[in-house]
Amino acid sequence: MELNLSPAMSIQEYIAALDATYQQGNATEHSYRGYLQQLLETQLPKQYVTNEPSRIACGAPDYIITDGKSGLPLAFIEAKDIGEPDLRGLKGNRELKSKHMQ
Repeated sequence: MELNLSPAMSIQEYIAALDATYQQGNATEHSYRGYLQQLLETQLPKQYVTNEPSRIACGAPDYIITDGKSGLPLAFIEAKDIGEPDLRGLKGNRELKSKHMQ
């Protein structure tokens, strides 16, 4: 049973959508999230993909992928803007930054 209602999206369509949005010159991280959710739902039809789920013990992931039958979490995703140099999320976190820079 498919759980998601988004129209199917191929990887090529995902990249084209990202590019078209990026080329407008005013996009932010959130501008691309609908495309990522649509792609994930296409690739994982038996899982739930939730954008901006409730906070959890380790923080606030941008997405959570849960098993369609059990509801157990399978993956957490942190999305970043195109070109974001801080992929580790160290910006503004001195404690983490000092650990990773040693």
